[in-house]
Amino acid sequence: MYRTKIAGIGYYVPEKVVTNNDLTRVMDTSDEWIIERTGIHERRYAKKHEESTATMGAEAAKIAIERAGITAQDVDFIIFATLSPDYFFPGCGVLVQRLLGIPNVGALDVRNQCSGFIYGLSVADQFVKTGMYKNVLLIGGEFHSAGLDFSTRGRNVTVIFGDGAGAVVLQPTEDQDTGILSTHLHADGNYAEVLSYINPGCHGGVHLGTERFGYPEQEFGGAFLTQKMWDDQDYYPNMDGQAVFKVAVQKFPEVILEALKTNGFTPADIDLLVPHQANLRISQFVQRLLKLRDDQIHNNIQKYGNTTAASIPIALCEAWEMGKVKPGDLVCLAAFGSGFTWGSALIRW
Repeated sequence: MYRTKIAGIGYYVPEKVVTNNDLTRVMDTSDEWIIERTGIHERRYAKKHEESTATMGAEAAKIAIERAGITAQDVDFIIFATLSPDYFFPGCGVLVQRLLGIPNVGALDVRNQCSGFIYGLSVADQFVKTGMYKNVLLIGGEFHSAGLDFSTRGRNVTVIFGDGAGAVVLQPTEDQDTGILSTHLHADGNYAEVLSYINPGCHGGVHLGTERFGYPEQEFGGAFLTQKMWDDQDYYPNMDGQAVFKVAVQKFPEVILEALKTNGFTPADIDLLVPHQANLRISQFVQRLLKLRDDQIHNNIQKYGNTTAASIPIALCEAWEMGKVKPGDLVCLAAFGSGFTWGSALIRW
């Protein structure tokens, strides 16, 4: 049995920096209000009609592939995690395959939002350690800014999110003291609507909404909207921030401790925790609860915002480039988000 190691890592963020003050021009908010609630100072926005989730993912992948010492032709499986694909279908996996000129290998798309990279990592781990694939390209990418509500009504969601992509190349290793030690995945669909993007959605899902709310359907461009969806503006993302925070601060430490306990470690053994960059206040709460020093956790939401499926690989790559991740280090990755879904991975670098 092999272990799975991260052989190469890379990230890409757009050039355009959008500060909190920039957002005050289109909604009733302030730099102080955003920082107090989220810790975010600025985020990056992709160039509309020039960049996309797939193109950003491809740029991150190029760096990861080069650092892994392979070529695109060596990749034998692709996994792409995102909630903001270029098309409703097909997914971004095949688009990156085309952009990079990767041969006719399998391409899998993961729709687990903030936990997407962890879920993708767990899937890739099973493929690699069983010997099925030798070079799995895993990408997390998001183009949030194209679908946000830039008004005062949407500020609670809009101020949080940014664009970007991160990627890793996963390879087998016979060194049992290196690589992914374990992954842990969870979900609870009872909270599905607490953090959601109700419409656009599949026609089946919209019809289910009609039955649930009992409102008549109206046809818009071939899809169906209920009157309640229209009135509530469910064609934008919505979030009950307090409900998300309440559950997140429970599940984040639980799933981190699950990974540590499984492998016989304690929080004191962690060299670096890289949490999904959901909210700086959540990360700080988890840090205090687990009694981690500042040098044991890496946050970069302050300058990139929440990039959902991309946030962990972007933060992990940045930490590695800064020298905060070294061979032999015990690295823990953890995420929590829409679904609710949550998960963790423990890695010996």
